[in-house]
Amino acid sequence: MARVPLLTREDLQADKKEFFDQIAALRGHVARPFSALLNSPDIAASIARVGDLLRYTSPTIPEEIREITTLTTARAFNCQYLWTHHVGSAEQAGISEEVIRIIRDEPTPRKLLPKQAVFVQFTRELIERKKVRDSTYSAVDHLLGQTGTVDLIITIGYYSMLCIAINALEVELEEDVSPLLPS
Repeated sequence: MARVPLLTREDLQADKKEFFDQIAALRGHVARPFSALLNSPDIAASIARVGDLLRYTSPTIPEEIREITTLTTARAFNCQYLWTHHVGSAEQAGISEEVIRIIRDEPTPRKLLPKQAVFVQFTRELIERKKVRDSTYSAVDHLLGQTGTVDLIITIGYYSMLCIAINALEVELEEDVSPLLPS
């Protein structure tokens, strides 16, 4: 059970209902993490706006790379909710079950194609070491360019923030969703 109430539109004050609507606009719904974050409605709306830009409108990061980065971040934080909900998104982006398994189970991404492994490595370095080696940064910058690399860093930060919030607030999967990350 989440540590805070999972708020609905009806739970919000009249002047805060617009935040619920903004979050639902591109997503089509308000998922549990944002229902929890709506306990701080202004912040929840701002976080959702960043997510909208990164996930739905950013032309600099291809969907496959974004999902590889998202899964790598979810795994680094052992965030069951984010991992489970993004496996399907990753598969829709063309990421194979084998790549997903490697991100989930392997300590190094050596078995991945170089254009996949570099994004796993970049994400892991940033989260685990709190910085990125020059060679890793250069490889990503070569593939994505300056703007894309900055957007990738912000994407990692965004999903890290969500993982921290989900884990700290103990946001659980919906009753009808089976966990996909080992406990």
